[in-house]
Amino acid sequence: MSHGPSLDDLAEDPHPHLARLRLEGPVAWIDALGGWLVVDRATALEVLRDDATFTVDDPRFSTAQVVGRSMLSTDGDEHDRHRAAFAEPFRAAAVRDELGSWLRNEARRIVTGFAPDGFAELRSTLAAPLAVSTVLHTLGMDDADADEVLGWYRTIGSAIEGVNAGRAVDAAARGAVAGLRSRVDATVAAGAGPLAMATGHLEPDAVFANAAVIMFGAIETSEGTTASALAHLLADPDQLDEVRADRSLAADAVEEALRIEPAACLVDRYATRDVELAGTSITVGDLVTVSLAAANRDPEAFPDPDRFDLHRPNARQHLTFVQGPHVCLGMHLARLETREALEAGLDLLPDIRLADGGPSTTRGLVFRKPDAVGAAWEPAAD
Repeated sequence: MSHGPSLDDLAEDPHPHLARLRLEGPVAWIDALGGWLVVDRATALEVLRDDATFTVDDPRFSTAQVVGRSMLSTDGDEHDRHRAAFAEPFRAAAVRDELGSWLRNEARRIVTGFAPDGFAELRSTLAAPLAVSTVLHTLGMDDADADEVLGWYRTIGSAIEGVNAGRAVDAAARGAVAGLRSRVDATVAAGAGPLAMATGHLEPDAVFANAAVIMFGAIETSEGTTASALAHLLADPDQLDEVRADRSLAADAVEEALRIEPAACLVDRYATRDVELAGTSITVGDLVTVSLAAANRDPEAFPDPDRFDLHRPNARQHLTFVQGPHVCLGMHLARLETREALEAGLDLLPDIRLADGGPSTTRGLVFRKPDAVGAAWEPAAD
């Protein structure tokens, strides 16, 4: 008899399974993962902050298998070197000052394109294209074909999920990586922007690997968060009306969306030594996976955790952007991007509401987002 939920359980609706595991203790062995799963917030913080004991630098790390070594799959001095080469455009002040007005205009440009229709599926028409165009602009790749990049990204994402589920990297993923590599190399060769600047600090393979994980993280987190925020607000007309009336609440809606359904919900670490973790004996080499989804719904930290609550006072204590050395480089950009998407929708789509059929199902083992977010509104008269 297997111990713990199956991969399908964790991909379809993990939250009841995670809640049951948490009642048994903060760390559980899960046969389907082949490792330990951390399901409370306090223990998650302990693991995420201790990269000397719980490392990402292991041959089994899924993202490194697909795109190579990067800031996401290294620790210590090597991690710092990778991260420092790309940090500047993602700092809070740089995001606000350099990207703020561009991002507002871009969100409104996208929404204006479908506003006359009176209906749209907002994940594919707003969340995804805004995520792609934003990260391409940030990396100086504005001339790249956004649809082509999104196609590569979807294939690479599937490959990373596949590695986590025990599958090998396939030919389609290798082709997507090669296509993305050629596009990054062309941008570097043009000699301007963050990618070209990074070549002064990193070798070409590392520039590409870091560009790939930045693109991947930016698209995944932002698309998922924007889609989730829209889905939750549209499903609750009272809270939607509150945000419509008081736009300062848009930031709170973003934080609660980040908490209740993290777009990247599992992060892997590997024990570098035998260690006791919350009373559980971990052996050197063991996989220790942190469930951000479980930590974010830990009732010890977040009362009534399954409820989307616009007024949750501590929503920003979620762990969606991780903590410790691997705290998300793009967290400031992701927050602002989702907020601008929400505000563009409220400003340009009068009386926006959830379309018939209700909110769609959120799925994914590692990367979770709504299948679709159908919305309707009253188009402006000609």
